[in-house]
Amino acid sequence: MKVLVSDNLSPTGVEILKKEKGIEVDVKTGMSKEELIEIIPAYEGLLVRSATKVTADVIEAATNLKVIGRAGIGVDNIDVEAAGKKGIIVMNAPEGNVITTGEHAMALMLSMARNIPQANISLLNKQWSPKTFMGVELFQKTLGIIGLGRIGSVVAERAKGFQMKLLVHDPYIQKERAEKLGAEVVELKELLQRSDYISLHTPGIAGKALLGKEEFALMKPGMRIVNCARGALIDDNALIEAIKSKQVAQAALDVYAKEPLDPDSPLLGMQEIICTPHLGASTEEAQEKVAVAICDQMIDFLKYGNIRNAVNMPSIDAETLKAIQPYLMLSEDLGLLVSQLIDGPVQKVEVQYNGEIANENVNPLTISVLKGLLSRSIDGLNMVNAPYIAKERGVQVVESKSNEVHEYTNTIQVQVTTKEGSRSVTGSIFGKGDPRIVKFDEYFLEAVLSKHMLVLNNMDVPGVIGNLGNTLGKHKINVAGFHLGRLKEKGKAVAVINIDSAPTSETLRELRETPNILSVHSVALKNLS
Repeated sequence: MKVLVSDNLSPTGVEILKKEKGIEVDVKTGMSKEELIEIIPAYEGLLVRSATKVTADVIEAATNLKVIGRAGIGVDNIDVEAAGKKGIIVMNAPEGNVITTGEHAMALMLSMARNIPQANISLLNKQWSPKTFMGVELFQKTLGIIGLGRIGSVVAERAKGFQMKLLVHDPYIQKERAEKLGAEVVELKELLQRSDYISLHTPGIAGKALLGKEEFALMKPGMRIVNCARGALIDDNALIEAIKSKQVAQAALDVYAKEPLDPDSPLLGMQEIICTPHLGASTEEAQEKVAVAICDQMIDFLKYGNIRNAVNMPSIDAETLKAIQPYLMLSEDLGLLVSQLIDGPVQKVEVQYNGEIANENVNPLTISVLKGLLSRSIDGLNMVNAPYIAKERGVQVVESKSNEVHEYTNTIQVQVTTKEGSRSVTGSIFGKGDPRIVKFDEYFLEAVLSKHMLVLNNMDVPGVIGNLGNTLGKHKINVAGFHLGRLKEKGKAVAVINIDSAPTSETLRELRETPNILSVHSVALKNLS
């Protein structure tokens, strides 16, 4: 078996591969896309970091490829969907860069507070002007951490050493876990209003920046921001305007909406913004850890068929996978869907299987539900670590089966409970793989799953659909499908609307203010068009 290493990988990891009998290793870095396409058919395994772009074209040419290993956590440079469709497993190494990314966030915070890069440049330019670079302390300042996952927790622990006061916003974190770290759990609005510093450690949000013009307006004047998570979390133009108005004193960025960062980017023209070229995982220790981990995983798969840390496939045998394959994506989408309908940390997840599917090993489906449910708040989530992270967060998982068949041959019901209440959604597969929602809470309906959807609770009275259509039309959002469920005439109802593009916050605000519409949720699903 042949493995291609196409990016600079720690020599320790490469040596592990080279010493393994039955595996031949070629190291060829710096190739163009065309060069990679030309040679990739000869390999069963491909090892990359972030430089190699494993596009759909590369995957199409990879006629013998069985596994792609990413030495690190992010797989943005790999077309995971194209790999999955071709039966190629994509693995990552999610644990190796947790410490180093958290430390880099702290380094940026300190550099920003004390103007270290600017002062260094001043000295290099033969200028001695200490008064120009008056700094501020971290001591007893309030740090708001958005996303208390593994990296966010590292930042929290280290910030305590500076005696900072910690605020946390994370919809999926249990209050008790945050308190163990000495942090107070608050809503995002309160965190923005109270924080002197903010550090971002949450995945990106489809179609919307987490921090935009409205959020900057809520912040304490003169606050400071660190982003080592995802560039798209911050609206760059809004940040620049907030700095110009002195609402934000400084920002330190390691990630950008588009990388590499354009040399002419206005971010680089701001004295108050420190930029580093995505160095979060760039330490010798982290690179060795991820290289060793991914090489071990690749050997384990190529020689023994074991799957670890796969981002597009559960760790199950081929026979079971064939039987439950149509339901894997449905399960993840049901979890992801319901995660966008709830408020507060998840306390309990109940997954019930009805019909023939109950005769199968449904554990991978339950894990897939958890993956979808938690993926909006946790970066690097996959089929392997989802159950452990759910347990760590105190989420009770209940799985039940019934062979009884009702209206549909097979159904999967997902009910999620928080302190605010519970929501449930039931899905099924129609025909040859058409996923549908067949029940929302107590309302029966048949709704198509799509990439962008609106879920409404409304009064079943005349005029609601017309007002809805007028508002969406006004904002140039096209309706692709409309599905309604109700218990009785003129009572409460639920509606699922398939739309062609994501709604803006203004669109949602207008819909929520529409008479007889009780609630509106925007839902985005990853796996559908």
